[in-house]
Amino acid sequence: MRHYLKYFDKMRCLRKRSAVSFLGILVVCLLFMNLYIEDGYVLEGDKQLIRETATHQLNPERYVHSFKDLSNFSGSINISYRYLAGTPLPRKRYLTIGLSSVKRKKGNYLLETIKSIFEQSSYEELKEIAVVVQLADFDSAWCEGMVQDISQKFAHHIIAGRLIVIHVPEDYYPVLDGLKRNYNDPEDRVKFRSKQNVDYAFLLNFCANLSDYYVMLEDDVRCSKNFLTAVKKVITSREGSYWVTLEFSKLGYIGKLYHSHDLPRLAHFLLMFYQEMPCDWLLIHFRGLLAQKEVIRFKPSLFQHMGYYSSYKGAENKLKDDDFEEESFDIPDNPPANLHTNMNVFENYEASKAYSSIDEYFWGKAPSTGDFYGIVFEKPIKISKIKVVTGTEDRQNDILHHGALEVGEKIVGSKKGRQCTTYLRLGEFKNGNFEITDVEHKVLFDINCMRILVTKSQKEWLIIRSISVWTSQTPNQ
Repeated sequence: MRHYLKYFDKMRCLRKRSAVSFLGILVVCLLFMNLYIEDGYVLEGDKQLIRETATHQLNPERYVHSFKDLSNFSGSINISYRYLAGTPLPRKRYLTIGLSSVKRKKGNYLLETIKSIFEQSSYEELKEIAVVVQLADFDSAWCEGMVQDISQKFAHHIIAGRLIVIHVPEDYYPVLDGLKRNYNDPEDRVKFRSKQNVDYAFLLNFCANLSDYYVMLEDDVRCSKNFLTAVKKVITSREGSYWVTLEFSKLGYIGKLYHSHDLPRLAHFLLMFYQEMPCDWLLIHFRGLLAQKEVIRFKPSLFQHMGYYSSYKGAENKLKDDDFEEESFDIPDNPPANLHTNMNVFENYEASKAYSSIDEYFWGKAPSTGDFYGIVFEKPIKISKIKVVTGTEDRQNDILHHGALEVGEKIVGSKKGRQCTTYLRLGEFKNGNFEITDVEHKVLFDINCMRILVTKSQKEWLIIRSISVWTSQTPNQ
């Protein structure tokens, strides 16, 4: 691995040489083969998806150990950054927001993106964030013009130390011409996406020690109101569980959150395979190699793609995240609880998948009268609001046609078989959904349990898409 690091330090020289040393090629090939040999390739599934992604899936369980051993990249990459505006403060922030931007043939959204970040944050939230903008274009005139515009519009944020603009000289970049033509991409497309991987690697490397967490945005994004508060709430809810990446948008490299201590390793990973595939595919491999098997994505999305023209050749890019909500974003608390049901569960769509803001759901076969989905809270709670959604867009008839929601008190039974002895009905489901507010004023006791009760048998299966619980205050016990 030391050979690899030495090899990268010399990369800037490769642009001026016509041949690459055999030793350098051998080291990179060995590292690449170690991660990819005998992998599981593409998982069985939809053939159309395979054609669209045209990428191989690494086997996380097989390679997580060797990846940690071979690429324990805890140190930063030796790069001299140019500070174009602002400098980091010595105090660590809670969250760093990273943006990498290049000159577009059509349109420019960077200033609007920066504006959205600051305008959608409260004064208290601004104290906890740092925004790092990397101008990654080799056109010095464009960079100078952008720095001037940013400095004029956001001078007070620069002075406050929450906005930094950086640039990495071209000499530090590896060779970008004559690269591998994977996926039948044209040469200029390969060059664009390979440089983008290096851009992101350099940005991650710079941000590694600025905060506890890091979120990557693209330079054409609109933010949800008070997105930082929502992010903090999600991170708190995941305390004690293992994760590598939390996703707050389903598009590209937007809204992907990391622990800052993982950034050096991710930066090295992007550099190691910069010419192999686009960055969003590499991120899937990185997450899998570090043993996070499934995507952990939260809804509603906090960030929306707003650019109309792509940074690649100015092509049209109309992608939108239909899960984005700009105003009144309110993530439920969903306090810790044990979940159980007596319904016949279909495959792996178990009960736990409904009690989460992650994009998953519970799916049970046709329920009968008296069937239930139960929630037993670890501690008695006060509830302010409850919302339950059943069915999905593509299975709109798999809703709860006849049901009620009840809350209970006085737990009996062992830890695995706990339930409440007394229940109070709060209301009936309408068109498959249930929502109630001001629960704390309607229920006089501290709530130990909550359950969804089927009041009439149905032939349709039941999808419980989401169960959301907002708490008011926790009673002193």
